[in-house]
Amino acid sequence: MKWFGFLLLPLTVLLCLLLPAARAEQPRQDFAAWLDDLRAEARAAGISPKTLDAALKDVAAPLPRVIASDRNQPEKTETLADYVAARVSRSRIDGGRRMLRRYPTWLGRVERRYGVQRRYIVALWGIETRYGKSPGELPVIPALVTLAYDQRRGAYFRRELLEALRILDAGHISLERMRGSWAGAMGQCQFMPSAFRRFAVDADGDGRIDIWNSVPDVLASIANYLAHTGWQDDQIWGRPVRLPKSFDPTRAGLATRLPLSRWQALGVRRHNGRHLPRRHLKASLLLPDDSGPAYLVYDNFRGLLAWNHANAFAVAVGTLAERIGRAK
Repeated sequence: MKWFGFLLLPLTVLLCLLLPAARAEQPRQDFAAWLDDLRAEARAAGISPKTLDAALKDVAAPLPRVIASDRNQPEKTETLADYVAARVSRSRIDGGRRMLRRYPTWLGRVERRYGVQRRYIVALWGIETRYGKSPGELPVIPALVTLAYDQRRGAYFRRELLEALRILDAGHISLERMRGSWAGAMGQCQFMPSAFRRFAVDADGDGRIDIWNSVPDVLASIANYLAHTGWQDDQIWGRPVRLPKSFDPTRAGLATRLPLSRWQALGVRRHNGRHLPRRHLKASLLLPDDSGPAYLVYDNFRGLLAWNHANAFAVAVGTLAERIGRAK
C-alpha cells in the first residue's frame, strides 16, 4: 500500500499539470450542433426557413479543399515579381483591350458616373476572373460554411455566410448559380457577400443585381467599390522606380508618405531614369522582395488595397491597367 501511495502522488501531480492544456485545446463544437446554431441565428436575422432549408440541406461536413486553399494563398507564397508577371500576361493585356473596344458605351457611362478610369475597372475584372471567364465553380454556401466553422477566421466568415444567405433570400441569384471562389467571392468581380450588399449595382435596370451574368452590373459594381475608397480619377496608382545605391531602406513602407519632390531630392527616379513628375502628390515607397523593381505608390494604390489587402495584388492591378491603357 505504501508503494501504491508513492505511485499515486506523482500521477495526480501529472494529471493536474496536463488538465489546463487539455482545457485549452478543447475540440470545437460538433459540426451538426454548430450548424443548428447557425440556423437559429439566421432565422433570428430574418432569413426565411425556405431559404435556409434549400441552402443548408446538403451541407454535411466542411470541405477540406477550401481549408487547404485558405492556407496557401498565392499573395503569401509567391514573390511580388512572380505574382505580377503571372497575372500581367499578354493574354490579359490583349483581353483588356478587347473589353475596352467591346463595351465603350457602358464603360463611358460608368466612368462618368463614378469617376473611375475605365482601364482600372477593366483591369480588376481581368485580374479577378479573366473578364468573366473564370468566376469560380465552387458553391458559395458550402465554402463559406467551411470557413465559418474553421477556427482561423471563423467570426468573419460567419458574417459573410449570413450575408450570402440574405442575397439568396432576396432573389438576386438562385442557389444553383451562386458559385464563386474557395473563399466565397462571387461573380465576375469576385465580391464577398458583404461587398455585394454595400457596392453591387443594378446598372442595367432589370430589378436584380447580377454580378454573375450582367456585364453592366459588373462594371458599375467595380467602379462603385473603387469610388467609395476615395478614388482620384486624375491620378494613376503608382509607378516602378529606380533607387540610388545609397538609398536608406528605412524610408520605405506605406506608413511613410512624402511629396514627390522629396523623393526626387532623395535620388528616386522613374524606372527609365527620368525625373519624377512635377506634381503635388504624396507617395509611399515599396521595396522589392528578392527581385523586381521598387514602386512609388499613390492614394489610388490604397484604394486597390481596400479591395484586396495584399501589395502584390494592388501592384498587379495597377500594372495591368497601365498596360491595357497604353497604345500598342
